[in-house]
Amino acid sequence: MGTTAVEDGAGAASGVNGRAVVAAAVTVMLWASSFIAIRSSAAHFGPGALAFGRLAVASVVLSAILQARRGGFPPREAWPGIVASGVLWFGAYMIALNWGERHVDAGTAAMVVNVGPILMALLGGWLLKEGFPPRLMAGMAVSFVGAVVVGLSMSGGGESSLVGVLLCLFAALAYAVGVVLQKPTLKHATPMQVTTFGALAGAVTCLPFAGQLVSQVSRAPVPATLQMVYLGVFPTALAFTTWAYAVSRTTVGKMGATTYAVPVLVVVMSWLFLGEVPGWLTLLGGLLCLSGVAVSRMRGKVQAPVPEAARGSRAAAQPDASADSAR
Repeated sequence: MGTTAVEDGAGAASGVNGRAVVAAAVTVMLWASSFIAIRSSAAHFGPGALAFGRLAVASVVLSAILQARRGGFPPREAWPGIVASGVLWFGAYMIALNWGERHVDAGTAAMVVNVGPILMALLGGWLLKEGFPPRLMAGMAVSFVGAVVVGLSMSGGGESSLVGVLLCLFAALAYAVGVVLQKPTLKHATPMQVTTFGALAGAVTCLPFAGQLVSQVSRAPVPATLQMVYLGVFPTALAFTTWAYAVSRTTVGKMGATTYAVPVLVVVMSWLFLGEVPGWLTLLGGLLCLSGVAVSRMRGKVQAPVPEAARGSRAAAQPDASADSAR
């Protein structure tokens, strides 16, 4: 009877972990596709206008889904985390990254922004008491080296702008802090509520760029506008929701390590859709990224619980140490 209960509990736990892994995989895939869409539309939209358009589309889609599902408003305890993470991650991060990539090449931006998952793991271990598991730290170190290799292989070779590097570094910091603020918020509100109102907070942050967006949409070609709509529906509305779902069921550090698969997928998608054939150095960096993710997701051996009866018989079989010492 007791064994069955343990097995049922283990199966439920593994089911939850399995769903979190699937949600994380969807997030990583869609976030990787966003780099392709941004490169296709950024020539026609400014950094702030593109961020506002993306978040406006996401807010409309998410609000409609939340209304259809009768999700309602989150409780009062969730609002500080929702607003703070929405302003930092949805708003400031997107503007800073779009702006930074205008001053540095894609490789440099990728290297600097990939500081974010490391900051995320450190902040999560410190502020959220998630600790610093050796496998997670080792996996992140390997993945970060891989991201640097990918970044170097994709760099244009010119000198990077200090302004661009600082903007990308700010984007990484906003990303990490936003995620760490979001994690405890998910104890009070659903992933859909956190994502919907976070996107709305980000859209309000980007509201000063609304006039610029209206002006640029009127001149932009239709494919560029459709790419912006795609960014709002899939890499934002869907991917941020699956991220919130996954991060509510695992640690911030592990989710941050998972995002190191993004540069690998960006390279593959650039190869397939843009005809950009990766070099051997890029492939080596991608292999390191995936190896680090695999190490960070590994589990240690879990010892099976010892039944109470077995523990009692084992204790009875052991000699009394105090009696021996008395003799």
